[in-house]
Amino acid sequence: MRQVSRLKIMVFALAAMAVAITAGCASAPLATEASTSGIRAAEEVGAASVPKASLHLQLAKEELEQARVLAAKGDKEKAESMLIRAEADAELAIALSNEDAERAEAHAAIERVHKLRNDNR
Repeated sequence: MRQVSRLKIMVFALAAMAVAITAGCASAPLATEASTSGIRAAEEVGAASVPKASLHLQLAKEELEQARVLAAKGDKEKAESMLIRAEADAELAIALSNEDAERAEAHAAIERVHKLRNDNR
């Protein structure tokens, strides 16, 4: 009889732990820091002024907002997936902005070379 009581206590304790872990995981706030910082970084490198980058920056913002809505509705899995998309679009916006700046710098360098060649003739 005493062993049955211990078994019941252990089962109850395990069930309580499982419920606590599940509740803890379900109520954990959505980690939006990476997406938010990616969007901020894209804005700082001037993504809004580069047409292709601007599109992806806007997508990242919309996806972050959708993730917040999904998390509020309790659909954490889709919310996390949307955050990953937001991070990817923010990174793409940064890359496209950097490409645009590097392309402009390369064109300026080519112009300087042409000018130097013309000056030396």
